[in-house]
Amino acid sequence: MHTDGALRYRPLWLAMGWGMVALVFYLSLTPRPVELRIDYGDKYLHLLAYFVLMWWFQQLYPARGARLLLLCLFTGMGVGLEYLQGISGMRVFDPADMVANGLGALLAWTVGWLGFASLLPWVESLLVPKRQ
Repeated sequence: MHTDGALRYRPLWLAMGWGMVALVFYLSLTPRPVELRIDYGDKYLHLLAYFVLMWWFQQLYPARGARLLLLCLFTGMGVGLEYLQGISGMRVFDPADMVANGLGALLAWTVGWLGFASLLPWVESLLVPKRQ
C-alpha cells in the first residue's frame, strides 16, 4: 500500500464499481429478474446489492462527506429504479424493495463508519510488493 494511503489501482476499482452499478441497473430493469426460492429472497438480493455498492464506493471515497453523499445517492438510485420498474410495465413497483435497498446502503455505511471498509487497501497490500 502507498504510504499516503492512496489506492494504486483506483481506476480499476472504479471501473469495477461502475460495472456493479451497471449490473444493478440491468438486473433491476430486466423483465426476468433473478429469484431466490426462499421467502423474501428478492429483499435479501436488494439488501445485498446496495450493501455491496455502498461498501465498495466508500472505500474509494472515504471522506465523511463523500460517504454521506454516497449513502444518499445509492438510496436515491434504489428509489428511482423501483419507480422505473413500475413505469416499465414489465416489473412491479414495490416499496419494500426501496426499504431493502436503503437498508443495504445504510448497513454498509455503518460498517464503514465503524472502520471496517478496507478490503481494497488490503488487496493492494497483497498485490503490490513492499519496498525495503
